Amino acid sequence: MILNRSRRGSATTMPPGPSGDRALARPLVSLRGVTKCFVTPAGPFYALRGIDLEIGQGGFVAVVGKSGSGKSTLINMIAGIDRPTEGEVWVQDTPVHKLSENRLARWRGRTVGVVFQFFQLLPTLTVVENVMLPMDFCHVHSPAERRTRAMALLSEVEMAEHADKLPVAISGGEQQRVAIARALANDPPLVLADEPTGNLDSKTAQAVFALFARLVAAGKTILMATHDLDLAARAQRRLILVDGELVGGSSLATVSMPGPPAAAETAS
Repeated sequence: MILNRSRRGSATTMPPGPSGDRALARPLVSLRGVTKCFVTPAGPFYALRGIDLEIGQGGFVAVVGKSGSGKSTLINMIAGIDRPTEGEVWVQDTPVHKLSENRLARWRGRTVGVVFQFFQLLPTLTVVENVMLPMDFCHVHSPAERRTRAMALLSEVEMAEHADKLPVAISGGEQQRVAIARALANDPPLVLADEPTGNLDSKTAQAVFALFARLVAAGKTILMATHDLDLAARAQRRLILVDGELVGGSSLATVSMPGPPAAAETAS
């Protein structure tokens, strides 16, 4: 694969986690007491409630839960798309919760690749131009090199032959492959996927999952929010969100929903 192994951040600025200073095993992602409250006409709505979570480098983690359980909000907290009402969000050694909007955009462009359920490809750009867009935004690579890298990524997801088509000319599963290539454009260490197979048929969903597994093998860290319990059970670790709270997690494929995990562990 053309993907480089993700670089670990410096271990000099993040304060010790709940278990003390573990400088040699820093988590890539660390959430501490993260709460998100939305003010609604009906009163406060808590999408997340005191989330403590650590995700190590090279992990493949699935977050499962019903609609409204807080999965998308959790993704948005880690990506810096939204900010916590309370608590801290660290990715590598960066306090995401403290970054200004300008710094957030630059940080996100280089550190996090986000794969959305509805693809979010720009309809007026070709497939290859969509993949080049993050490189343009972050001024990564020269203009000539950007197309070369975009084509290499499209080859990885078996979409190179469609490079000069508009998104409307390809299927939903093909658009999701392009969205994954775009998420990898700047070689981020972390990939966040929000219901990436929600609009795909089962065969295409299996192909997307297999691609994620290859990315993890190449050194990426993936957090995937999903309703698909069969796919979630194949991840290295599964977390369960209920009404904004982590109620359990397991590295085993035997956890079922609803009900307590068969081999519960702490979420942090």
